[in-house]
Amino acid sequence: MAATFAQSAKQKVTVTDLTRIKQVGGIRIAPDGQRALYTLTTIEPNPDQKEEYDYKTHIYLTGLKPGDTKALTRGTESARQAIWSPDGKQIAFVRTVKGKGQIFVMPLDGGEAYQLTTSKYGVSGPVWSPDGKRMAFTATVSMAEMLKDSLLNPGKRGPVWSLEKPGFVNNDFVRESKAKPNPDGTLAEIRAYLNKDVEDKKAKVINRLNLQGESTTEPDMSFQHLYVVDVREGTQPKPLTRGFRSFQASDWLPDGQGLVAVADRDSLKHPDREQDNAIVYIPADGSGRYTMVLGEAGKSYYAPEVSPDGRQLAFLTSPSQGVNFGQIGLATFTGTAVSGMQLITFDRAAGNLTWTETPAPKGKKTAATYAVYFTAPSNGGFPLYRLDPTTKQVTQLTDYNMGVSNFDVAGSTVVFAKTEVVNPSELYVADAAGKNQVKLSSHNDWVAQRTLSLPEKRTYKNSIGQMVDYWIMKPAVVEAGKKYPLLLNMHGGPTAMWGPGEPSMWHEFQYFCSQGYGVVYANPRGSGGYGLNFQRANVKDWGTGPTEDVLAAATDAAKEAWVDTSRQVITGGSYAGYLTAWIVAHDNRFKAAFAQRGVYDLTTFMGEGNAWRLVPNYFGGYPWQADVQKVLDANSPYTFVENIKTPLLIKHGENDLRTGVIQSEMMYKSLKILGRPVEYVRMPGATHELSRSGNVRQRIDRMLRIYEFFERYIGPDAQGLTQK
Repeated sequence: MAATFAQSAKQKVTVTDLTRIKQVGGIRIAPDGQRALYTLTTIEPNPDQKEEYDYKTHIYLTGLKPGDTKALTRGTESARQAIWSPDGKQIAFVRTVKGKGQIFVMPLDGGEAYQLTTSKYGVSGPVWSPDGKRMAFTATVSMAEMLKDSLLNPGKRGPVWSLEKPGFVNNDFVRESKAKPNPDGTLAEIRAYLNKDVEDKKAKVINRLNLQGESTTEPDMSFQHLYVVDVREGTQPKPLTRGFRSFQASDWLPDGQGLVAVADRDSLKHPDREQDNAIVYIPADGSGRYTMVLGEAGKSYYAPEVSPDGRQLAFLTSPSQGVNFGQIGLATFTGTAVSGMQLITFDRAAGNLTWTETPAPKGKKTAATYAVYFTAPSNGGFPLYRLDPTTKQVTQLTDYNMGVSNFDVAGSTVVFAKTEVVNPSELYVADAAGKNQVKLSSHNDWVAQRTLSLPEKRTYKNSIGQMVDYWIMKPAVVEAGKKYPLLLNMHGGPTAMWGPGEPSMWHEFQYFCSQGYGVVYANPRGSGGYGLNFQRANVKDWGTGPTEDVLAAATDAAKEAWVDTSRQVITGGSYAGYLTAWIVAHDNRFKAAFAQRGVYDLTTFMGEGNAWRLVPNYFGGYPWQADVQKVLDANSPYTFVENIKTPLLIKHGENDLRTGVIQSEMMYKSLKILGRPVEYVRMPGATHELSRSGNVRQRIDRMLRIYEFFERYIGPDAQGLTQK
């Protein structure tokens, strides 16, 4: 199809358009239902470092009318996690001060914001009490700090569970010794000397199971504790929880007497080994007591949300091990106990549970009605859903071609951030049924001046009878009679899901289409968004089955008249980095491949990645079990490294401990020894989140490296030689 005049009058999406995308989030409707807060995250040039960028998040206020938005915060320090006071006259938010998050309170009548907390630990997640006089929040406390904090750890004792240091019983080694550090002294003095080396960061001593963080090894764990503070300047917070245990996801009860939160179910187990979560009730009196509301061996209960009248509890639950996602649960709630628990039939991974109350009409004696709104990845989009607690029926309110990335609901009003192909993120308002949508913001209206490619959805029935969704995107401008390269782009997870409503890939897809590539992407077996059976269909089969599904999509796309079948390329990150390597070890159709932050040897991954539990969850055991080792080897791309002849670019962040970097070195070095065309790119300081929230220059570098490497082999001046 020839390019139209309208298309040619627009500009192409450029790689630096990444810096123009603004993301809407953090939506909170005011108590009066007439206004809403939201956050806007932007990418701004760093004033002190040329060609560097910073992420900035600031708080905005909207009057729920188109164009009626204004910034409430500005400046070099971001502001986030904004919440309304119950009377709607103030807001609270978190801002970083001297490297620590602190709560600020801002009157909306024109007064200046004041800093409420000065926590040495830093704070997050403020939650205003129903009476407006107090605020609960979470602080993260390290093990070393816990041992010294007499409020969180009365008696300054060690935990009741073992720290698993060999040769010691009952954690005796944590008791403070008065010995002075001396390398030539007594055993006690030598131990003091070694402890001083740890304090001075000359050594890391590791005894814990979950030793890898996201960017560095973490010998010591940390704990999340709940505090409460009076909303007056100069007041001191007091802890609501104590001990060597974490408490998260707090929600006040309407009577203000306490909160529900999530904690490890068994307080006698090492937190690295306890995988069951429980919902607990925590009184607001500062006693440090708590009562288990929901907890069961082998299961996790989380995301508690109390109904506005305090009589019902919505939550999520799932088995703690294996391949699963959370199911919605409802129960009658008394504050410290539940009854009549019922799981809702809904075969998707629900999240962001939010209650809303619709008061009875004036003059009517009928009771108020309640509903639970939530989102879930489904069929390529992130629709908004509504659950009726009375009938237990779930209604889908928005379609699969868009994504609701954040929302809030009050009465008959829903305010949400929407992602769609024609715009990556804007603020909308709709009625209670998700209808009559009105666009409130224009943060990304610049996209209207870009030539975009619209995805065409297709389906494939795979060899085990499942329907696989995939999408084909033409180059942004297609000239009649001209042929274009085709890029197979694959998602990670493996339980991620892509589609028109998925926000993270908006720019990458459009950039490659603007560069004259067609793009095909699929949700193969194992993806999220299609139910539990579909998600479990790649258990003990990470390679062969998913490969069938994505290659079927690529084969169909290659039939398009505009595709040059001699110029096909492939890429993917994380699990899809694995799948990229697997495919080029088993299929020779691609002229070049780019494997990003992947897993290539499952045994090595078991040791060096913090996502190591994927190994037992998907493959049924551990490498030292002979039958399991056979399955791991059979599913590892590295096993087939000799078969790889496709030119391969391997990329990994140097601080990526989610998948670990050693196996990428193994893959590169092995291919180099074999004399294959391979290049290895390491990104200094980068973690696994490089492509989504990492350094902006490195994100741009990543996309340009994909393009540049592919052009070596399929571009008009391609000089590279591929396999015969």
